[in-house]
Amino acid sequence: MSPIASESTVTLREITPANSEAIFKLSVADSQKHLVASNERSIAQAHFEEAAWFRAIYADDEPVGFLMLHDESLRAEPREEGYLVLWRMMIDERFQGMRFGWEAMLLVIAHARTRPTVTRLQTSWAQEDGNAGDFYRKLGFVPTHVDDDGEQWAALEL
Repeated sequence: MSPIASESTVTLREITPANSEAIFKLSVADSQKHLVASNERSIAQAHFEEAAWFRAIYADDEPVGFLMLHDESLRAEPREEGYLVLWRMMIDERFQGMRFGWEAMLLVIAHARTRPTVTRLQTSWAQEDGNAGDFYRKLGFVPTHVDDDGEQWAALEL
């Protein structure tokens, strides 16, 4: 296997019993752990939330991250449609700064545009040092409001 480089091809793949342990081992830096839940917790939550759509982020054949969307259209009885929420996204500390998060987000945006009733993609971030706000703004997300928990919400019109 060739070494992972910023030129590696980024893909989103289903998490299966065969790759789950590798996804569980991915982690952000200690200084970022308060900003995003562990992959184990996120995957457990996804299995109890019918609106969850989650994938491993790969660079070539190496898992480098994880993401999860909230997609109301996946529910048997959707409550409110028209948007997706990027619920979780992380890139392992060893692979940050290599553009894998950016490429993964472009794939998420492309996926969102395939959803027939979706007109916007939303996300939020903690208003603390080290947050991903600048990253999302560069992708075109526009801040919309701060919720009761102090999270900054933003939307990308599709």
